[in-house]
Amino acid sequence: MDPPLYPAYRQLQAEGMLRERVEQALTLLEECRVCPRHCGVNRLEGEQGYCRTGRHAMVSSSGPHYGEEPPLVGRRGSGTIFFTHCNLRCAFCQNYPISQGGEGVEVSAERLAGIMLSLQELGCHNVNFVTPTHVVPQILEAVAIAAECGLSIPLVYNSGGYDSVDTLRLLDGIFDIYMPDAKYGSNDVALRLSDAPGYVSVNQAALREMHRQSGDLVIQDGIAVRGVIIRHLVLPHGLAGTNAVLRFIADELSRDSYVNVMPQYRPCGRIFDDAVEPLYRELQQPLRLSEFREAIQIARHHGLHRGFG
Repeated sequence: MDPPLYPAYRQLQAEGMLRERVEQALTLLEECRVCPRHCGVNRLEGEQGYCRTGRHAMVSSSGPHYGEEPPLVGRRGSGTIFFTHCNLRCAFCQNYPISQGGEGVEVSAERLAGIMLSLQELGCHNVNFVTPTHVVPQILEAVAIAAECGLSIPLVYNSGGYDSVDTLRLLDGIFDIYMPDAKYGSNDVALRLSDAPGYVSVNQAALREMHRQSGDLVIQDGIAVRGVIIRHLVLPHGLAGTNAVLRFIADELSRDSYVNVMPQYRPCGRIFDDAVEPLYRELQQPLRLSEFREAIQIARHHGLHRGFG
């Protein structure tokens, strides 16, 4: 028996199943239920819901990126595609002009496929879709085209973690690497800072599904080939609920999870908006080194050991 094709989507393409997944995903746009918000608008007809994206995806930028996690970057970079808009409204978003300001251009499936192929030609180790949650059907449409034209590097699903399990199931056997955020341990904080109702349960269900599909991160010759990388941005004053987040990952997923506990919070985005300033006052200062060190101690306390210093 021949070994399975690699990356994962090559196998589905060979079996004639990739196009079927595309059609299933496109039906989600008709009364949109791509993400947990279930806006119900007909995006196939250009209507827009919370994510302000209609039938076609918008792309802000693309190219080799060397600021991602080392197993993604390697020597030739991670081939990032930054999508415009988002299904979250994080007050402190470092990509605010893209995620909430709308910087970017609309692209067809053919154009998006061409971007993927160009990143492969540049030697990137993977195609890294940044903020893909609201454009999953459009991404799959483009992946099917790119695969027919020779795309053969792993795909990375780099999301804010506010993902629908039903939509993620359509990605089973297509994405090799998942890289979700686990932003919050409190629904109240998630609602206040990211306008994300029920974030904790939605995020935990999404992480479980991603881990079910891909498992713990597998690295070969220094490069990630399959598995889950989880990002957790430490916020000032314990707002991220780090203990609850890391306890869930360790106890419910795996103590071998690759978790990037990130110290790079800085005041930005909307947190100095005079109209809502009291909501974000706790975020109007950088993260203290002692707060980050405490987060690392919490990770180690729960038995986590991969992805942080």
